Amino acid sequence: MNRIKDVLDDKGIKQIWLAQKLGKSYNIKNSYVNNRGQPSIEDLYKIAEILDIETKELLVEMKAVNDGK
Repeated sequence: MNRIKDVLDDKGIKQIWLAQKLGKSYNIKNSYVNNRGQPSIEDLYKIAEILDIETKELLVEMKAVNDGK
């Protein structure tokens, strides 16, 4: 699970903008944002760089996922 959608919302950034910056299709990016698919480690680092945040800020701890949070 990731927090990409939360970070985009917090920063007021549209998914389409991030997709363009990544050079990925909107559909692929949308699957990341909605946790239907997960970005590769390389893409995760690129997303963090584009959003000017630490990579760990995009991740949800497994304990939180397992606890249903």
